[in-house]
Amino acid sequence: MKILAISDPHGDYSKIQKIIEKAGKFDLVVVVGDITNFGPDEKVNELAKMFDKPVLAIPGNCDKKSILKALDNSTAVNLHGKNEQIGNIRFIGLGGSNPTPFNTPFELSEDEIENALEGMVCSAENSGECGRIVLLTHAPPYGARDELPFGHVGSKAIQKFLDRVDLIVCGHIHEAKGVEKVGKTVVLNPGEACKGSCALVTIEETENKPIEIEFVEV
Repeated sequence: MKILAISDPHGDYSKIQKIIEKAGKFDLVVVVGDITNFGPDEKVNELAKMFDKPVLAIPGNCDKKSILKALDNSTAVNLHGKNEQIGNIRFIGLGGSNPTPFNTPFELSEDEIENALEGMVCSAENSGECGRIVLLTHAPPYGARDELPFGHVGSKAIQKFLDRVDLIVCGHIHEAKGVEKVGKTVVLNPGEACKGSCALVTIEETENKPIEIEFVEV
């Protein structure tokens, strides 16, 4: 499966069409938050309609919580707090972020994040049908793709799921674009879509094949 991974468009979709053209063939789109820049919620449908492939999406901390209803009414699949099985790959989603100093609209406590993810990840781990697990979060796990000049700012709750899932696609920290591996988990920040950054992920349903990442810039 080839996945187009997009984060942080912040309501500016001016580069999305060029991203689609440059990315070429892909099977699925994942959008990992900050779909808008504090609204309006309805912009989510504008973004979803730009793709002719299935779209899985979660909100970011700069989206209002009311965007969940707009996501439900859009052509995208609202994956916040939910999971979706596609082939032998289980996609799990949780939007928003761990608390920030800025009191942004969609923030969750670390306990809320951990409690939400634990049930979904456990269910995926115990499912005989699930070959690989992909976790979509807006916030990165603490210690991976989360560093600012003053230190790490990722979620300590999400950190607990490192080495339990195959791939985490996150955003939030604009300065932390890139990819790294922690245990068996590949952590990807595809960069800011509003600036023309995204990534193509090739993931096979069997666990013995490595996950391939290709960054795309327009």
